[in-house]
Amino acid sequence: MAPSKPSLEMLRALTDEHVLSALMDHPRLTRAEISACAGLSKPTVSDSVQRLSEAGLVIDTGERTTGRGRAGLYYSLAPTFGAALVAGITPRGVTAEVVDAHGQVTGQAHAELGRTPGADRAAEALAAVTTRLRSSCAGGLRTAVISAADPVDRATGRLVQLPDAPFLVGDLDPVAVLSPLVAGPVLVDNDINWAARAEGHSGRAADIDDFVYVHLGEGLGCAVVQDGAVRRGHHGLAGEIAHLYTVGPDGAAMPLTEVFATLGLRRPASTAIDVAALESATAGDDEPAHRTRTALARAIGGVLSAAVSLTDPELIVIGGEWGSHPHIIAAIDRHFSHSPRPVRLAAAEMTAPELAGARTRAVEELRSLVVHSAHPATDS
Repeated sequence: MAPSKPSLEMLRALTDEHVLSALMDHPRLTRAEISACAGLSKPTVSDSVQRLSEAGLVIDTGERTTGRGRAGLYYSLAPTFGAALVAGITPRGVTAEVVDAHGQVTGQAHAELGRTPGADRAAEALAAVTTRLRSSCAGGLRTAVISAADPVDRATGRLVQLPDAPFLVGDLDPVAVLSPLVAGPVLVDNDINWAARAEGHSGRAADIDDFVYVHLGEGLGCAVVQDGAVRRGHHGLAGEIAHLYTVGPDGAAMPLTEVFATLGLRRPASTAIDVAALESATAGDDEPAHRTRTALARAIGGVLSAAVSLTDPELIVIGGEWGSHPHIIAAIDRHFSHSPRPVRLAAAEMTAPELAGARTRAVEELRSLVVHSAHPATDS
């Protein structure tokens, strides 16, 4: 039996998707340029542009080509479709931005938070920056992607308060906060998972499908990437390494977070690591600095050995405020190279990788919504 032919509606949907993709990759194009980018005939492109214009997704910019021959009309995505919100919730506050389907940041806002703001204060700050950005966004906010410096429940998107977490916002529910302000889906994940996605997309782990990303900063975190995807675990709590047992400074087993307490490297009245104190204590060639570096390298090496045993990565990327310092990486590498299954280590490459990862996902989601809006009935 001969396979059935695709329907006319399906062919139109595929054509419109190619045209929209070309216009999302370029600020403006003529129909001839769309034809070249999408690999479609000019009459086919003309029909698609007319359909998409009638649907309010594509506009004539009013600009024309110059030079000899017939002037070409420039088309672009309609700005009234809307944009995506990207927000990071950290001890430094709530930082938010608006991105369009081209991936361009078109607006930014920030609200301060304390180190233990609680859920209500964090919710107020998130709603405030979102409202401020939404008011100047033609077409409104169609989706949102949130990065949080706390664990995130995979099923609900709520933040999870674990024992000794250095940044406490309680059970903040970003989905509930943003649902009245965002027309489409709100995606929430831990900042370390977003950072790992960024390093895998265009950073140190680009083109590597299996790697571990370890964050060593004021807080401690880890993300496991296998087959190109972040493995979040049943509850979304995979990679929470702070309470993983390892070797302490005196050789006794203790949770990783307690190593820093034993070394006197925590902030006063907090479980957060004092980055300035740690950098000072590990710098230089004197004996105390050497002992501190060795103690940290041994403790972190124990965590890395556990990660290698469980996930079999090709690469371990180390980032964070102090984790990617050359003398820290060198100390960890010297210790870890003698483990039963050493794996190549590399310092993280990207600046603010958590927002970069969230931004990439937001643009992907927004583009998907653009394409779906052209032919919602044919979306599968």
